[in-house]
Amino acid sequence: MTPAINVARKQGITHHIHQYDHDPAVASYGTEAAEALGLEGNRVFKTLLVSLNGDARQLSVAIVPVTRQLDLKACAKALNAKKADMANPKDAERATGYVVGGISPLGQKKRLPTVLDSTAQEFETIYVSAGRRGLEIELAPNDLMGICRAVKAAIAR
Repeated sequence: MTPAINVARKQGITHHIHQYDHDPAVASYGTEAAEALGLEGNRVFKTLLVSLNGDARQLSVAIVPVTRQLDLKACAKALNAKKADMANPKDAERATGYVVGGISPLGQKKRLPTVLDSTAQEFETIYVSAGRRGLEIELAPNDLMGICRAVKAAIAR
C-alpha cells in the first residue's frame, strides 16, 4: 500500500490499481508503464516537479501525458509564475516522499500547487503513478484534480 492508494481510498473515489514488472534498466518510466499495461501513451500521465521563479524551494507539480513534453512557459503561466524550471530530482524526492519514476501526484508529503494538462479531459479515466515504479493508479481526471486541488491548463507540447 502506498500513500497515493491510501489517499484514493480515504477519499472514496473510484480507482483501479495496475501493477507490472518494472525493468530497472528502462530510460522512460511512463512509456514503460504504457507499454507494459497495453495502453495508449497519451492516456498515461507522468508527474513532474518544477521550481518556480528560480527558487528551488518553491516547487509545483505538473502532470502531462508520457507521450509529450512539459511546456515550461505554459506551466509557469498556469501557476501564476514568471518562470518554471525542472526541479532537482533530489528536491523532488524530498518534497514528495517518492522516488523519481514513482512520484505520484497523490499522497505527497506536502501538498504542492498542481496543474494537470487539459488533454486529460479527453478520457474517462487516466493513469498516474501510484507511488512506486511498476504501480499505476487509474482514476477520473476530475477526481485527480479534486484530490490535488489542481488547475487544468494546456501545459504539454
